[in-house]
Amino acid sequence: MRRIPTQQKKRQVIMEKLVEEFEPDHDYTEQEVNRILIEFHDDVATLRRELIACHLMTRASGIYRRNPIS
Repeated sequence: MRRIPTQQKKRQVIMEKLVEEFEPDHDYTEQEVNRILIEFHDDVATLRRELIACHLMTRASGIYRRNPIS
């Protein structure tokens, strides 16, 4: 991906594809999440925030987890 889409609908579609890279019921550290996301775009912080904002992942005490409904 060259750029992260600015349109919300397009961004949602991208995030829904990205979350498929994460196993359900698995805890990830921020470093693990970054290693996965860097394969798609250099701005891993924005991708992490978007996954949380789209309710596709959760974060608690530095641990990321795929939302069970995604």
